[in-house]
Amino acid sequence: MALLGVDRVREAASLERRAAAFVVEPRNADEIAELIRMCEAEGIALAALGAMRSLTQIRRAPVALGISLRRMNRIIAHEPDDLTVIAEAGISVGALNAELAKSRQRLPVDPCQPDVTTVGALVAAAHAGPLRFSEGTARDLLIGIDFVGHGGRVIHGGGRVVKNVAGYDLMKVMGGSFGTLGIITTAIFKVRPIPAHYAVALVPHKRADDAFECAARLLEALPLSHLEVVSPGFAARFGAAGQFAVIAGFSGNPEEIGYQAKKSLELASGRGEIFNERQAEAHYAALRDLDFAAGPLSARFAVMPAELPATLDAIAGDYCAHAGNGVAEVALRAAQSLDSAQQVVAEWRERAHRTRGHLRLLAASEPIRGGLEFFHAPSDGALKLMRRLKQAFDPAGIFNANCFVGGL
Repeated sequence: MALLGVDRVREAASLERRAAAFVVEPRNADEIAELIRMCEAEGIALAALGAMRSLTQIRRAPVALGISLRRMNRIIAHEPDDLTVIAEAGISVGALNAELAKSRQRLPVDPCQPDVTTVGALVAAAHAGPLRFSEGTARDLLIGIDFVGHGGRVIHGGGRVVKNVAGYDLMKVMGGSFGTLGIITTAIFKVRPIPAHYAVALVPHKRADDAFECAARLLEALPLSHLEVVSPGFAARFGAAGQFAVIAGFSGNPEEIGYQAKKSLELASGRGEIFNERQAEAHYAALRDLDFAAGPLSARFAVMPAELPATLDAIAGDYCAHAGNGVAEVALRAAQSLDSAQQVVAEWRERAHRTRGHLRLLAASEPIRGGLEFFHAPSDGALKLMRRLKQAFDPAGIFNANCFVGGL
């Protein structure tokens, strides 16, 4: 345990050096407001830091000042009867759910490695996992938000009750903004009961086409919690080395689980295996924690679900396809020169655009990061609107500058 602790300290120190030249740890929104006013006066760029993974994966260079939310990690209020929770942005999703579990509830947004993904990053970087299919993403469960913006003003959106719609658009704007409009300090979420039982069907296939056809049959017939197709490079982790694996999760009471398990094997022509309880949870955790940011180049496709098989068939790389959503993460294992990386990304983007979808890079190794565009290029009209929004929220241009769409 001691060695694990040392490793985590060293990793955090390394991420901190890559994220920001200097890091401060305010205790509350008032201290953040004071720092923002100082940085606006001096023209110092800053960015919010949680576990620092999101920032270090996409920034071309460290930001001047990192505002660590490490000390702002409380659950302010949890109302089990109302199914709501108010949490500070520095708490991890894993720690939040560990507390909610005492009431048999959860925030059903499942980013990779939730123990090192903060609530602030969950919202600002729009993280999500397999459960996006049945539960939605953070923006679907977010009902209120507080952030500190221009001039050190503390801004409130939404409220503490599910039916409150005040500031609805403001919350949507902050979601996926990557800290370019302000620093999120508090989020209010709807939470949901933890399902009584959970099981996983795992069906291996030799060909990708067969795997996606199997997934389509499951999708049409069953109320699944999640549905993925993983390529051979990842399928080995689930006992399907050298094959494509369909991984379908379903929840409910024992009767529902029994029916869905039987039906899924029928739809898979008797192939595959059903895992229950602890084994199912272990498979789910392995699926959720596939880390696409660990390789030299990774991206996320978003296309129409029907276009997903053909899109992935035409590209190089290992992938995890969320078959019900039309979303897929793709990673290259081999190191890339800048020229080859630019060519690969251009091919990926062209393929996404051909199906009226889009592609965003998730991570790139430091030697090639500076020459790659991470975000999908919007239309001229959309980019003009985004620039106006940035100017209104951040006229001094200090919030995570030059790290978003169009250099915002």
